Amino acid sequence: MEITPASPAPKLITAGNTAGGTTSSQPPAAPAAPSPSRYEAQKRRDWNTFIQYFKNHRPPLPPSGCTAAHILQFLTYLDQFGKTKVHVAACPFYGHPSPPAPCPCPLRQAWGSLDALVGRLRAAYEEDGGSPDTNPFAERTVRLYLREVRQLQSKARGISYHKKKRRKPPPPLPPPPLP
Repeated sequence: MEITPASPAPKLITAGNTAGGTTSSQPPAAPAAPSPSRYEAQKRRDWNTFIQYFKNHRPPLPPSGCTAAHILQFLTYLDQFGKTKVHVAACPFYGHPSPPAPCPCPLRQAWGSLDALVGRLRAAYEEDGGSPDTNPFAERTVRLYLREVRQLQSKARGISYHKKKRRKPPPPLPPPPLP
């Protein structure tokens, strides 16, 4: 039995080539846009949630019409979806980071989550055409609310939130002596 060499695989015809090997007059397809980073995707989802919340508001409210009071209303609305147990002052586990038994205290959004959310929405507001000078997410009232939430959760959960101190970089090593 005689074995013949395999014939070459058939050449596929695409927009960039023809069977004869010459290129066609069509431009090559544009490369697909890279997928957004995790941060960008989360920022877009958060912005869409914010927009949807105020579309359902009575009366509907455009982002440009939002004030710090509207932002605080949105943040308190989000508390119902929180997963962080925040003990009330009357709870026997108030101030304990790991309570030994369940309690009826409410679940809230964690301070760190709210802080990150406000940061993303602040950036999204400006990317959507809002002025940095009129950005409701940057208002003092919102910052004070976040500070209050942080302090309340810190006391209620027995967890302190301290700013990390920056370490001074070590002094540069002296150059080695020349022989």
